[in-house]
Amino acid sequence: MANTTGRKTISNIDCMVVEPAGSSFETLICLHGIGGDHASFQPQLEGLTDTLRVVVWNMPGYGESESLSPLTFETLAKTLKDLIAELDCGPVHIMGQSIGGMIAQELYHCYPQLLKSLILVATTTAFGGKDDTFRKAFLEARLKPLENGHTMREIAQESMPAIVGKNTESAVVRSAVDSMAAVKSDVYQEVLKCLITFNRRNEWASVSCPVLLIAGSADTNAPAATMKKMSDNLSHAEFYEIEGAGHLVNLERGDEVNAVTQRFISRVVS
Repeated sequence: MANTTGRKTISNIDCMVVEPAGSSFETLICLHGIGGDHASFQPQLEGLTDTLRVVVWNMPGYGESESLSPLTFETLAKTLKDLIAELDCGPVHIMGQSIGGMIAQELYHCYPQLLKSLILVATTTAFGGKDDTFRKAFLEARLKPLENGHTMREIAQESMPAIVGKNTESAVVRSAVDSMAAVKSDVYQEVLKCLITFNRRNEWASVSCPVLLIAGSADTNAPAATMKKMSDNLSHAEFYEIEGAGHLVNLERGDEVNAVTQRFISRVVS
């Protein structure tokens, strides 16, 4: 029997779902970054579905997903909780990249009973430093191109090549640009404003489920050294650094991320 693949609306969220043949499998939910969408996890949709049901959401406001008002980490976690409830599959594994990893952490801190494991890719426990200086500068720098009349595709064409590893295949860069170009500019602005509020630094040590952290050695947004420190602060966390990968680790180096993820989930389940 072949896998079943489909675009589905689950609890008002537009998702890509691939289910393996048979009736007994674990569920992995993947959460993309600000400039992404379900296509950001295409390597996982193709490579992890022999034994896992893989669900990739388009976060609220992306794709055909309904927007959220207000858009906060709390409301995003609540939306994800509702999606998991509608899937009716019990505790799940969550893979989150960049802001997706922050949403995954927020879900854990609000609803820990819903998770079997956390797989955090190119993300951190808080945005920026301990004062507002960096946050303000970050937001202003990213909103300015829109204020100057640039389109999302123009912004994507400039920003996406800058955040991947230097040897990333051109097809991967084109896919990333297409995903970001499809983001509505008003949604992009709201998600940026949400991003800079994230801070679960003080709660990180309380995470008790199994955790896998995956970093790219060339990532300057969520540096590998920062993620290694996160791992060192949890006795039950595993850390894996992918040499040469940038911020879009799971898209850039899908085969390697898939292999690490499969081994990790197998250990968690057994």
